[in-house]
Amino acid sequence: NLEQNYPNPFNPVTKIKYSLAKSSFVTMKIYDIPGNEIAVLVNETKSAGEYYAEWNAEGFPSGVYFYRMIVDGQMFQKKMVLIK
Repeated sequence: NLEQNYPNPFNPVTKIKYSLAKSSFVTMKIYDIPGNEIAVLVNETKSAGEYYAEWNAEGFPSGVYFYRMIVDGQMFQKKMVLIK
């Protein structure tokens, strides 16, 4: 399960809550509007449970960004807004 980041809009730090039903390899990445990968927040095996990933967007321009999580071949994606 991938939840909406908080706060949203944010400046410059936000947290993203996600949960896993079983131990899985997780990747979570941040993308800009054109689809360029700009950050990797998670790239490892995690046990079942709830987690938070934090993104510090210091140095990035205001705008819309997407965070994408892939777990066991399933993709989950949500939108967030950085306002400076």
